Amino acid sequence: MAKITFLGAGSSVFAKNILGDCMLSPALHDAHIALYDINSERLSDSKLMLDTLNRNINQSRATITTHLGTKNRKAALKGADYVVNAIQVGGYKPSTVIDFDIPKKYGLRQTIADTLGIGGIFRTLRTLPVMWDFARDMEEVAPGAMFLNYTNPMCMLVMGMSHTAVRTVGLCHSVQACVPHLLAEWGTNHPSQKSENLRWKIAGINHQAWLLELFDGDKDIYPQVKKLALAKNDKARKPGGKKHWDMVRYEFMRHFGYYITESSEHSSEYMPYWIKARYPQLVKELNIPLDEYPRRCINQIASWKKQRDEIVKNPTLSHERSHEYGSYIIEAMETNNPIRIHGNIMNTGGLITNLPRNCSIEVACLVDRNGVQGTFVGALPEQLAAVNRTNINVQILTVEAARLKSREHIYHAAYLDPHTSAELTLDKIRDLCDDLIEAHGNIMPKYR
Repeated sequence: MAKITFLGAGSSVFAKNILGDCMLSPALHDAHIALYDINSERLSDSKLMLDTLNRNINQSRATITTHLGTKNRKAALKGADYVVNAIQVGGYKPSTVIDFDIPKKYGLRQTIADTLGIGGIFRTLRTLPVMWDFARDMEEVAPGAMFLNYTNPMCMLVMGMSHTAVRTVGLCHSVQACVPHLLAEWGTNHPSQKSENLRWKIAGINHQAWLLELFDGDKDIYPQVKKLALAKNDKARKPGGKKHWDMVRYEFMRHFGYYITESSEHSSEYMPYWIKARYPQLVKELNIPLDEYPRRCINQIASWKKQRDEIVKNPTLSHERSHEYGSYIIEAMETNNPIRIHGNIMNTGGLITNLPRNCSIEVACLVDRNGVQGTFVGALPEQLAAVNRTNINVQILTVEAARLKSREHIYHAAYLDPHTSAELTLDKIRDLCDDLIEAHGNIMPKYR
């Protein structure tokens, strides 16, 4: 019987997807599911929901326990085979509000702020210390457990966990969605009429991996896809043109030659080209949604009461297995039936040869009883590796700042952030970091 511990189990919707998926796997029907959170109300909601799912789709075969607060964390983790991490440290208020409002006073605008940039740096600085606490507990009471991380900033957290003895893989759904989303832009008129013949190659870093190849059987359809995409953007950028949500990704493909896995609202703040105070027309022209994440948070909070009734209080609640990788990884490790996923792992051994070995990469991985094993990619096109390295610089320095409790490394990471450095002077960046450190207060450790 496998034990699956879910950290941040108060995230009911996400817990439903991952743990509902597990209940639908024959190999995991009788799993022990340990739910951990620091919010008693949300934890109770998730327990009620999962008890209902367990009855309705799993004949009540799973054992579900709850563990509230840090004093009960070791009990949740003890003997775990798999640990799923879905925490958010600081929440919408105060932390997300701080991450957006203070930079805005300096003229620095963001869209999502959970992966790179000032927002990504400070999300890491408040999240990694908590994850290192998890790791210390796991090393003591669940040695050998596989840590499945769904929390952002993915690259920095996976790098941070590499400083522990815990086996870690970071999981995101941007790779699974990349090609289907790209081809869906043209409905039934896309270059391939039979999706089962499609094959592609994707590699890079999380939220900035690259569609390197795209074939329909033996036919290379990438040139045709690029032509269609660029023509669509040309029309959209004209006065009165119909805007769409892929405009930054298409413009990047125009100039660098390749499509990026993550959305335009994310990608626009990972580079210095798109959100610029000197060229404010670009934001409107390329349909960039500034302050998008706070809007989403507000909408989610407002809709939670209705959603809670639908998933927590619904006695007929059911579930269909999702495309999230988590349950498939656990199933493959339990049964030794191998699967292929895209995971975020360290570049140990130089799987991508022109990226640093001390960074986190997103590549195709084989999963079986041995765990998650990355596959060799070789060298990325050099212009793509160069763009990745501008992000990796920030990631490495942020992890070092957290590891060493170094305020200077916080400054260094921010100085090198592509978007921040394109907009602010060094002195302003330093002042901004000081203001953010003060505003976050005890949510973050003290930095020298």
